Amino acid sequence: MADKPAIVLVHGFWGGAAHWGKVILELRNRGYGSLHAVEMPLASLAEDAERTRKMVKQISGPVVLVGHSYGGAVITEMGDLPNVTGLVYVAAFAPDAGESPGQISQEYPPDAFENIVPDSDGYLWVEQSKYHWSFCADLSEDEAFVLAVTQKAPLASTFGDNVTVPAWQKKPVWYQVSTADRMINPDNERRMAKRMSPRKIIELEASHASLASQPQAVSDLIEEAVSGA
Repeated sequence: MADKPAIVLVHGFWGGAAHWGKVILELRNRGYGSLHAVEMPLASLAEDAERTRKMVKQISGPVVLVGHSYGGAVITEMGDLPNVTGLVYVAAFAPDAGESPGQISQEYPPDAFENIVPDSDGYLWVEQSKYHWSFCADLSEDEAFVLAVTQKAPLASTFGDNVTVPAWQKKPVWYQVSTADRMINPDNERRMAKRMSPRKIIELEASHASLASQPQAVSDLIEEAVSGA
């Protein structure tokens, strides 16, 4: 599909680029060749946005950005690049100007909020023993255990970083709501999605880790964004 946009996948908190593994394989099997998954430091929104921006600038031709969780804030912050043709949010934050993921979460607290704990170095972790229930209840126990052990913790301060100018004000948007999400309140996802006036909103009976538990449905939405963009 050389004539199709490239797809750049942006991970969230408590996981790295490999969280997109099942979606990557699904898209490859559908014939997509230009697939990219950025690995972010999760140190600040500015740094994570710049890391993603650099990857997109290396791609010649149009790009569809796909953000999961905090990755939605990242594509909101940097997705105004000229070659970005669409934004796909997968159970993701979509802050408005002056909003942060932390502020949004406090307005509609998720069920697993109390299972996020800081360490002495300022990083936030999902308690390993509660990761399965909190993050990915619709995955197997073994899959969840591996994700819990390999989780990538963000600096706590990243939660408070505000978006400046939201890219979704100018770019076409698609949004996936996870109805059983315990990391972002599903009503919060619906609220964020609605105010962006997306081309399409889908709801999946899924945990926060819909990209891993329902990769086919998530890939369907990405394909719609590729076609629509």
